[in-house]
Amino acid sequence: MSESLAGRRVALIGGAGFIGHNLAIDLKSRGADVHIIDSLQVNNLGAFSNSSGADPSKRLYMQLIYERLNALREIGVPLHVTDARDYQILSRCLSDIQADTIVQLAAIAHANRANKDPFSTFDHSFRTLENALDCARGTGCHFIYFSSSMVYGNFEGEAVSEERHCDPMGIYGALKYGGEKLVIAYNQVFDLPYTIVRPSALYGERCVSRRVGQAFIENAVRGLPLTVNGDGSDGLDFTYIADLVQGVRLCIEKPEARNQTFNLTYGSARTLNQMIEVMRANFPGIEVKYQPRDGLMPERGTLSVEKARKMIGYAPAFPLEKGFPRYIEWYKDLARRHPEYFAAR
Repeated sequence: MSESLAGRRVALIGGAGFIGHNLAIDLKSRGADVHIIDSLQVNNLGAFSNSSGADPSKRLYMQLIYERLNALREIGVPLHVTDARDYQILSRCLSDIQADTIVQLAAIAHANRANKDPFSTFDHSFRTLENALDCARGTGCHFIYFSSSMVYGNFEGEAVSEERHCDPMGIYGALKYGGEKLVIAYNQVFDLPYTIVRPSALYGERCVSRRVGQAFIENAVRGLPLTVNGDGSDGLDFTYIADLVQGVRLCIEKPEARNQTFNLTYGSARTLNQMIEVMRANFPGIEVKYQPRDGLMPERGTLSVEKARKMIGYAPAFPLEKGFPRYIEWYKDLARRHPEYFAAR
């Protein structure tokens, strides 16, 4: 059973980011009334416009963010430039929107940054979650929280399922797990319907987080070597943005998703060396350099998506061998259109 998205009002808090704008475009195309709440500061327009002029990626990432905002404006998705850390302003904004579904995306999106700056991480991640939850209680809306595969800590066995115990490492993983517990507590106390989403190793168009796949492609386009932390044997459940968007849409549509936690990944890990092989096929002659592995990064692998398949009909369609070449070609086209953003450093 599915609920129609036509006319369904969805508020995306932190929705002008990588995940949010792709999700907004998809939901709007299916008839949803989508609203974005975002301060445009965290890993967004404000952060890059105020960064050092010596940052070689500044102009590129500004271009990608402008492309996001232009795409949202062209399809008529309202952008409410609001800081979700301010409870009173967020409360008024959500009261005006009257959302059927709230998707909480506002957060520091990078584990290394979270570990280096805990105060900012709590301020922009936990405080915004607390405010959003308190604004949502008593409204009857469905609350979707974006957690992370990092809550599991070191993986065990062939694949981790949602029932597996969580043992996060570092600030980022601990905060995401704490967020999950807070969401569940609001359900227990206020009967707030929720869904918790655990993605992994995302990649796709118009990302500015410089995750590993993005860093590989940008370096290759610039003629620079690829840098690998460790020996390349680490496995990650690389997930193309289109698969994640499909999964979140199903969480909104399907009543069966209420009060559940789902892994929303491709469902099959690939090693960094396998990703490098895809890179070599598209950039012959690239150089690869290996450096010590970050000890605060857990040893990860495959996330089981069987629960999401069975309960909501999730059907990921982009293994790394299909999604990553698509992403590479998008970057190559961008470099052809804007060679000035890819000058070698």
